[in-house]
Order: sequence, then C-alpha cells, then structure tokens
Amino acid sequence: MSPVDLAIIGDRAWQRGRLSLAARRRRLKAKAWMIGQCGIAAGFAWWIASQLFGHPSPFFAPVAAVVCLGTSYGQRRRRVAEVTVGVAVGIGVADLLTGLVGRGSWQIAVVVMLAMAAAVLLDAGVLFITQAAVQSIIVTGLVVPGGDVSRIVDALIGGGVALVAATVVPGAPLRRPREAAARVAWELARLLRSARESADETDADHAANTLHRIRETETLLSELRAAAQEGLEVVRSSPFRRGHKDQVRSIAELVEPLDRAMRTSRVLIRRVLVSARLDETMPPDYLRLLDELTDATETIARELAENRSPEVAKAHLVEIAEATSGASEPLTLSAAVVLAQMRSLAVDLLELVGMSYAEAVSVFPPRP
Repeated sequence: MSPVDLAIIGDRAWQRGRLSLAARRRRLKAKAWMIGQCGIAAGFAWWIASQLFGHPSPFFAPVAAVVCLGTSYGQRRRRVAEVTVGVAVGIGVADLLTGLVGRGSWQIAVVVMLAMAAAVLLDAGVLFITQAAVQSIIVTGLVVPGGDVSRIVDALIGGGVALVAATVVPGAPLRRPREAAARVAWELARLLRSARESADETDADHAANTLHRIRETETLLSELRAAAQEGLEVVRSSPFRRGHKDQVRSIAELVEPLDRAMRTSRVLIRRVLVSARLDETMPPDYLRLLDELTDATETIARELAENRSPEVAKAHLVEIAEATSGASEPLTLSAAVVLAQMRSLAVDLLELVGMSYAEAVSVFPPRP
C-alpha cells in the first residue's frame, strides 16, 4: 500500500471519527433538556403521590412520568394517553388476578396475555400494549399484593405530571431545524469547493476523498430530518410555541430540496472522479460555474445560520441557471454529465430558496 493510499485512509478515518464525535455531542446537547425534564417530572410525581396522596411507595408515579415523556418531543400527548392507560390496565389486571390465583411462572404468563389482550381490545397502540404487559409483570412478580387502587392512582399522577411537563418546551427544538439545515448547506458548499479543486487539478485521489466525504453526509441529513420532525411536533403539542408554526414549517420544507441537492452533488462528484482518472480536462467555464454554485450555496448556508431567509441567493442562482445554457459544448462524456448535474443542482437550490420545480426549470433558456 502506497503512502498516498495510507494518507487517504487516515484522512477518511479522521473525518469519520470527527463527524461521529460531533454528532454524539450534538445528540447529548439536544437531549439535555429532556433528560432533566424526565428527572424533575419523576421526582415531582413521587412527591405528589407520597406527600399529597399519602402513598408509602408510589413506584408507578415516576415510572409513568418518565415513560410518557421519553427523550423525544414527538407525539408526547399520545404517549401520555397510551402509557397512562396502559399502565393502569396492566396494574388493574395484575392486581385482580394475583389476588385470585397467586404468583408464579404460569400466573405471570396468564397475566401478561390477559393484560395485552385487554389493551388490544381497547384498540391501543404498540406503546399502550407494551406498557400493559410490563406493568402487569412488575405487579405480579415484584410488588407486594394489596395495593388496592393506589397503584392505578400513582400511574394517573405520573401521566398528569408528564402531560403538564410536555407543554413546557425550550426554544432549542425550534432553532435546531434551522441550525441543522445550515450545517448541511455548509458541508455541501465545502464538498462542491473540493470537487472544483479536484476537477481543476485533475486529482483523482482528492476527488475520491471528496466522494467518500459526501457519502458520509447521511448522518447530517438524518439529523436534519429528525430536527425538522421534532420542531413540527413541538409547535403542534405545546400551546406556548404555536406562534412559531410558520417558521418551523418553512424550515421543514427545506429538508427535501437539501437532500436532493446532496444526491445531485454526489453524482457530480463521482463524475469528476471518473474524469480525473481518465486524465480529462474540464472546460474552464464549467469550473467557473461550479465556483458560482459553491458561492451561492455558501450564501444559503450563511443566511440560514444567521436566521435569515435564503431567498437572497435567488438572483444569483437565476444568473447561474442562465449561464449554464450558454456554456461551451462538452467534449467528453464526463464533462456532459458534470454540466447536466450542475443544471440539476441549480434547480435543487432554486427550490431551496422558495421556487417551485416548474418555476425553477422555467428560468433555464434552451441550449443552442
């Protein structure tokens, strides 16, 4: 293995490790509020059940609160309903049957099946059914019998605490979609700049590394999709955040154009690699167009990062689209593919700044 190959492998490993560590840090930062919220809700549910209701060991109150809240803002109200009722069903079935048939392996089997069957008959979701089964196991196997209805009350207390806590949401989930979109746009701009350098210098190794890097961007895109979905769930579930609905929805609408732009660029970079391996020269005006597309992408990323509309890049992108129609005739298959992908990328970016597909396509004059 040559020193160049070792250098490429080392660079790829470093890039992968850097992206992985950064992604984990962002994930922990994103979940910090929810972790704290779950802890506080659990403690508060226990306090209410023990101090206000006088229950000696209200185990099910914090359990219900934590499971209801979880570590995702998505469908919290549905989770609260499913978990609370599921826990109550599981506890009720287990309390009733353990008093009649006692405890043991076959009793647990029967209790679990009956609890799950009751949940299914109630037309419940997966979480509801699972919680009914889990709580019936806990009551049958671990909890001292004779809890009367206090265990069900504890579950309802935990669900109530979770329902109130679910309405309290920080601003971070509303900012996160825009921040994630800006990260994707910045990375796309860096990759396009790198592709341009590879094409200009006919550097196959550099192009191969760039292609590898763009294949690693799926993590960023997944984070963007998750952030957008989470933001939409927040504005739907929290009455205090519904005023941000239009802003969050506008960012969520960027997910698909950004994803398409990244996929289009992947094909473009792959063709730059083929061209470099064949030692072909890319036309100078193609390199200038790639520079212009990179600049426009950087503008979009900057506007997103600064909480402004990326529409400011529209005029520049229209100029680029018009310029592609007057570009020189490609002399190789690779050049033809690169030109076609640059035109496709311009369409993707025009959609990103607010145009419909039909509007974006209409700005391209026919090639002579």
